[in-house]
Amino acid sequence: MNRPLVGTLATVVLGAAALVGTAGTAGAAQQSGTDAPNTFRATTPISAPAKAHTQAVDFAGTVALSNCSGSIVKMPTSKDTDPALVMTNGHCLESGMPGAGEVIVDQPSTRSFTVLDAKAGELGTVKATKVVYSTMTDTDVTLYESGSTYADIQQKYGIKPLELDTAHPTDGHKITVVSGYWKQTYSCAIDGFVPQLKEGDWTWKDSVRYTTDCKTIGGTSGSPVIDDETGKVTAINNTVNEDGEKCTLNNPCEVDESGAVTVHKGTPYGQETYGIPKCFTDGNKLDLSASGCELPKPSGVRR
Repeated sequence: MNRPLVGTLATVVLGAAALVGTAGTAGAAQQSGTDAPNTFRATTPISAPAKAHTQAVDFAGTVALSNCSGSIVKMPTSKDTDPALVMTNGHCLESGMPGAGEVIVDQPSTRSFTVLDAKAGELGTVKATKVVYSTMTDTDVTLYESGSTYADIQQKYGIKPLELDTAHPTDGHKITVVSGYWKQTYSCAIDGFVPQLKEGDWTWKDSVRYTTDCKTIGGTSGSPVIDDETGKVTAINNTVNEDGEKCTLNNPCEVDESGAVTVHKGTPYGQETYGIPKCFTDGNKLDLSASGCELPKPSGVRR
């Protein structure tokens, strides 16, 4: 799991670094008030990462959370007058990581997000009013509704949202992982898709495998993965296999259609986002019963 980071940059914990690929990584977020669970074992403070590849993709539309990265996103049907949505990982949820099989909807939130300009300068903040949707089952995503419209944000900060692509990611396409937390970008390419990615108690479906050029670390959790050709969000960054272990926390494993398990040390992963727009209707309203929506449904609402 690209574990969430706790505290300031000077004392940050690498606990969130791996959540790009399996369900087990998600466990890191169970620790209340952080994006990662209290089972994260890494406690060595880390400094800011080395300068990443220079990209045509910039930071406009991205945000920094207290311990993760994220982005202001819109659906193809979103209007300027709709409440703006902010996307990050499920394991970055401030109330703790969702358990395996858990789906959280319509939960009050007052979380703040730091809005960045194209060069990663800090412009100000937007604040959430609620968690619209959060889960670490099948995918690893949290979507917040903010108290500002897209028009409000553009008028105040000159920032437009990133658009979620409705097409499945394409193998071989160049991508950029944009971390608002670290104010760094990571350049690589899509290296295929994983039927099931397992990490600890969590399982994610049809995950995106990147080439190892994207050396994601803790704090990059929740970063939008931008397709360099379209400029749209094609996935959300969430884990990497750190130690070469098999299906353990921070060490996701791949499971193919026949059930064979493989491990790829140092390989980063993300979760596809193309299906999310099918679950939202006019006004950016969540509708899990909408035609084509395949996001997991809640068995109950956690508050």
